[in-house]
Amino acid sequence: MVVTTEPQPDEEAAGLLEQRRAPTTQLAGWRQFVDSDPAALTMCDDDTWRGLGVAERELYDEARIRYHSELQVVRTSTVRDIAHQGRLLTLLNQRETGARRSLIVSGPQTTGKTTALKQLGRLHELRVRQRYPGSDRIPVVYLTAPPKGSPRKLAIEFARFLGLPSISARHNSIDITNSVCQVMIEARTDLVLVDEIHLMNHETKAGEDLSDHLKYFTEHLPATFVYAGIEVEQSGVFTGIRGRQLGGRSVLVRTGPFPRTGEWKSLIAGMESTLRLHHHEPDSLVRLSGYLHQRTGGMIGSLSHLIRAAAISAVLNESERITKDLLNETRIDHNSESLALPRAARRTG
Repeated sequence: MVVTTEPQPDEEAAGLLEQRRAPTTQLAGWRQFVDSDPAALTMCDDDTWRGLGVAERELYDEARIRYHSELQVVRTSTVRDIAHQGRLLTLLNQRETGARRSLIVSGPQTTGKTTALKQLGRLHELRVRQRYPGSDRIPVVYLTAPPKGSPRKLAIEFARFLGLPSISARHNSIDITNSVCQVMIEARTDLVLVDEIHLMNHETKAGEDLSDHLKYFTEHLPATFVYAGIEVEQSGVFTGIRGRQLGGRSVLVRTGPFPRTGEWKSLIAGMESTLRLHHHEPDSLVRLSGYLHQRTGGMIGSLSHLIRAAAISAVLNESERITKDLLNETRIDHNSESLALPRAARRTG
């Protein structure tokens, strides 16, 4: 690692681990996400590092732990494809007066769907800000489909994002929806991101009601809707008349595990280049690309979890390096652990 500056422990550094982010399903949290720059941290040189006092070392390590907990997003081919398809649809829909086309991102869990959805929204909002500097627009709305959803619950999710006044029992779904649509039209919202869309099962009455109300939003807002969900094709979203109508108006992009190709190694190399550990051997994770694929099943979410958790462990145990032994000891999601070799066999694998 190239060493450039000495750390400056101060009150800001002391509060690094206390900086909690608001959820992106609220406007303040979404704007914080859009405004946030990729995680950055400059390591001090080894001599300075060894000379740090106890309090200074603690602050320095806390800063590195926070840094590793939010490593920058890797621009995978999937993220690029979804960003491209989303932008195409917003451009196609901007002059549309009839049914607008939507985008659906579908795939197994931990394959980067939510990350890609949010990156699409972030890029769109930054483009709008650049074109209309200083405006009070709300170009993007991000929400998750409510569990066991109802029209009222869905409308409340929109209202919560926008920060509308508290909803009382006397407000019915139409009242809330009309208020939401009015605010979004005035705020020039032109991209709506709806996550967890697999909860909208058209084989259930609740799913039908949720779908009908979401369709109402799409018909009353001049916006492009982009959805993401787990295995949407098998979740009941495309069944029945409502499902066929949605399928006929939507472009589907699938996510999935990455095969052991050059891109898989590139993803690992990209993550490894961001590590801030004093004794880590360069390219050692790339050389373990086969092992990492076996551990994670090629799932980008599991890979990110494994590397970030191992990096934090390397700071905490003062080894300052990620080794195969440390990776073996690092637990990740149950699905990946179930597919991987037993722990005893990993050490000789």
